[in-house]
Amino acid sequence: MINVSVATIKAVVEVETSGGGFLPDGRPKILFEAHYFSYYTNHVYDDSHPNISSYSWNRSLYIGGAAEYNRLNQAIALNRTAALMSASWGLGQIMGDNFRAAGYANVEAFVKDMYESAGKQLQAMVNFIRANSLDDELRRQDWAGFANGYNGPAYRQNQYDLKLKAAYERFISRG
Repeated sequence: MINVSVATIKAVVEVETSGGGFLPDGRPKILFEAHYFSYYTNHVYDDSHPNISSYSWNRSLYIGGAAEYNRLNQAIALNRTAALMSASWGLGQIMGDNFRAAGYANVEAFVKDMYESAGKQLQAMVNFIRANSLDDELRRQDWAGFANGYNGPAYRQNQYDLKLKAAYERFISRG
C-alpha cells in the first residue's frame, strides 16, 4: 500500500465522501463536474445543456447524492466517455479522467470497479495517491500539500486541509 496509518486513510475518505463510497441504493457516490464535461466535449454543449456543461467551474450546478446520476446520465446520452471522465467516483472521489493514475487501462474498467466494491475503490485511491507522489505528504501530515496535490489549488476555498487535519485528529484520539 502506501505506508500510512489507518487514521490517515480514514481521514481522507471521511473528507472526500463523508465516510463511505456508496449511496444507500448501492451505486458509487459521484459528483459530476460540468466544467470537465465541457472541456472533454470541446464546449459544444455549454449553450444547449448548461446544467451539465459549463466552461468554468460552478458550484451551483451540484445537486448532490443520487441526483448527481441524473446529470451523469444526461451527459452519457451525449458522450459516454466524456461523461464518465467528468465524474468523481467512490471512496476517494477520483475523477474518471484519472483512470490511468488509479491503475486502469480505460475509464470503463475504472467505473466498473467503482461499482464492484469498497476495496476496489480504496485500491484506486491508493494507486492515485502513489502515482501523484502524495503519500509523502500524508506520512508527514502535510495536509495543505496533500490537499493541493489531490484536489488542486482551490482546496483552500473548502478548507480541505483543515478538514483533513481535524478528521485525522478525531480518528487518532479514538485509538
